[in-house]
Amino acid sequence: MENKTGKNSRRNFLKKVGLGGLSMAGLTLAPIEDQVAYASQHVNRNSNPSELEITDMRVTRVLRTPIIRIYTNQGIVGHGDVRDIGDYRYALMLKSRILGLNPCNVEKIFKIIKQFGHHGRQGGGVSGVETALWDLAGKAYGVPVYQMLGGKYREKVRIYCDTTMSSDPQEYAMRMQERVDRGYTALKMDIGISLLEDVEGALVNTEHWENKPGGLSGWNSIPGSYANTEHPFTRVQVTEKGIDRLMEYLDVMRSQIGYEIPMGTDHWGHFGVNEAIKLARAAEPYNLAYMEDLIPWQYTDQWREITEASTTPTLTGEDIYMLEGGFKELIDKQAVNIVHPDPVGAGGLLETKKIGDYAQQKGIPMQMHHASSPVSFLGCVHAAAATENFLWLEHHFVDTPWYDDLVTGIEKPIVQNGYVKVPEKPGLGVELNEEVVKEHMDQELGFFEPTPEWDEQRSWDRLWS
Repeated sequence: MENKTGKNSRRNFLKKVGLGGLSMAGLTLAPIEDQVAYASQHVNRNSNPSELEITDMRVTRVLRTPIIRIYTNQGIVGHGDVRDIGDYRYALMLKSRILGLNPCNVEKIFKIIKQFGHHGRQGGGVSGVETALWDLAGKAYGVPVYQMLGGKYREKVRIYCDTTMSSDPQEYAMRMQERVDRGYTALKMDIGISLLEDVEGALVNTEHWENKPGGLSGWNSIPGSYANTEHPFTRVQVTEKGIDRLMEYLDVMRSQIGYEIPMGTDHWGHFGVNEAIKLARAAEPYNLAYMEDLIPWQYTDQWREITEASTTPTLTGEDIYMLEGGFKELIDKQAVNIVHPDPVGAGGLLETKKIGDYAQQKGIPMQMHHASSPVSFLGCVHAAAATENFLWLEHHFVDTPWYDDLVTGIEKPIVQNGYVKVPEKPGLGVELNEEVVKEHMDQELGFFEPTPEWDEQRSWDRLWS
């Protein structure tokens, strides 16, 4: 049984205070233990942040997205995503580098692991760990992640939603209209030269690729295929007939949804700068919000050439890792009108904010790409809330009815009238709904199974002698 100065005494004292049995003036005359109890009644006692240590990292996968869980010695866990279609081992190979460290020292740990990230999906491991660290730090200190990033510029975050392609312009337009009817105020449509494969006289130099494995598909892993040849080197060209056909899609789309709603485009295909300029100029009457990823992001000077040749805004960045060595040159050269990081691959939440802040100094706004689980979707919301020049965040799973069910602790639906309210709960503000995750997860990988084989460091990581 506890003595009078223990927890029972403190509980009785706080109960008396809550019932109005003690005045503030009377508090100064109370015993010192009662004064301390009163002063500390709202302190988070679920964690001792200075003694928090990482003890484990495990993984599951859902919606093609590896979700990592970082465990601690105090029972709290943090979650993050490896970018969609990324390898979960990008994260697990970092486990030995972070075991025993305090997850609240986010920047310190980031500097240890950032060398193991790279562009494309290879940035997903570092980014997922960074997000999980913020989740843990927020829970340990009892504050939402946006607060640790410097506070918020907005109470809710505007969403744009992706729309899958249809060869029928009218059907495609109705898909877009359905999104408008659901409250979305910014849209993106996939469109590109794959729609012209059966249109005679629309493309030049396609026969060379059609006779190779993979054809004109942009989605395969075959070395030397069209999908794995960078845009300038395919030498595919679009004829005037082909351009007119593609503009028909834009015309039908605008006729259906009007001109008040921002509408961007993506997945145009693999072709060089000249074709990109022709298409950007042809699209000018339709006032697109942007044309995305017309050529690989690495060709900074060519991007600037496209941007300067047309009034149609340009956008790229979902495959870029970090500001230094990635976005900085693109921004410095004013090569695009909008930068477009994916926080799940760009280095995480703080790095995304740094990218946005640097772009803002150069007069460039920022959108965010996202096609992963609701865990990192809410992480993106925190980063978006904390970044002043932010425009819109992508929602890639509008048509997945159980997407919201993967997490708990947040008002549903997550997206309401085209916006997401910024979570106010500690950390990311959500937890996994384990039953729903188990229902839809990759059964072969399992649900956060032990990973002892990744516990020991396997290399000498120092980059200097």
